[in-house]
Amino acid sequence: MENKNRDSQSNIICGRNPVLEAVRSGREIDRLLVAHGVSGGSVTAIIAKCNQRGILIKEVSPQKLDYYCAGANHQGVAVMFASQEYSTPEEILAVAKERGEQPFIIVCDEIEDPHNLGAIIRTAEACGVHGIIIPKRRSASLNATVAKSASGALEYMKVARVTNIPNTIDFLKSQGVWVFGADMDGEDYASVDFDMPCALVIGNEGKGIGTLTAKKCDRIVSLPMCGKINSLNASVAAGVLMYEALRKRRKL
Repeated sequence: MENKNRDSQSNIICGRNPVLEAVRSGREIDRLLVAHGVSGGSVTAIIAKCNQRGILIKEVSPQKLDYYCAGANHQGVAVMFASQEYSTPEEILAVAKERGEQPFIIVCDEIEDPHNLGAIIRTAEACGVHGIIIPKRRSASLNATVAKSASGALEYMKVARVTNIPNTIDFLKSQGVWVFGADMDGEDYASVDFDMPCALVIGNEGKGIGTLTAKKCDRIVSLPMCGKINSLNASVAAGVLMYEALRKRRKL
C-alpha cells in the first residue's frame, strides 16, 4: 500500500508492488530503502531495476523502515522521493548565462546533516548563488527536512546531484570556473578576490573536504579562528564565505 503521509524525512511509497511500479514509471526517486535480511522475489526485481536506473539503494533496520513508513505495511521496501527535482551542473551554468552573470556555485562535499544543507541553500539563494552541487552518496538529499530548513529557498535554487565531486570540479574548471575549497590550512579568505566565475567547496561536518577534492581546487581559503575551538558549523562557514564572495563580486 502507499503511505500518503509525509514523514520527517521525505515523501515515501512503501510496499513491494507500489515500489516496483514507482521504479518502473521512470519517476525521479531519491533512494530505495530495503530492510536488513529482505531478499528474493519482487525485491530482487526492484533492486535490479534500481541498479539499472542508478538509484541509490540503502539497507536499513526493519525498525527504521517502520518509522519511515509510519507503521504502514512496507513488506521490507520503500522508496523516497526528493522534495525538488535535481538539476545538472550544465543547467546551473545556464542559469548564470541567462542572468548575464559570472557563475557562482556552491559545492557541498558530503554535507550529511539535512539542517546544514537546508541552511546552506537558504543563504545561497539570498546571496545570488546560481546553484548547488551535492554528491549522490554520503550526503543529505533533498528531503523534507532540507526543504523545511531552507524555508522556501529550495523552490528557487537549482541543486545538482553528481556521482563524483572531483570529476565535477574538473568539468567546472573546463568551463572557466575557479574553484575555492574551504579548509583550516588555507589562505585568509578576506585576501581572496571572488569577482570571477567561482565555486566554493564546503566540506563534511567532521572531516572537511576530501583529500582528492582539495587537490582539485585552485585555491584553499580559511576563516580566522580566535577562540579555543578550531572549526565552525558547515552552514555558518559557508554563509560567511558566500557573503564575502558577494561583497567582492559587487565591489562593496
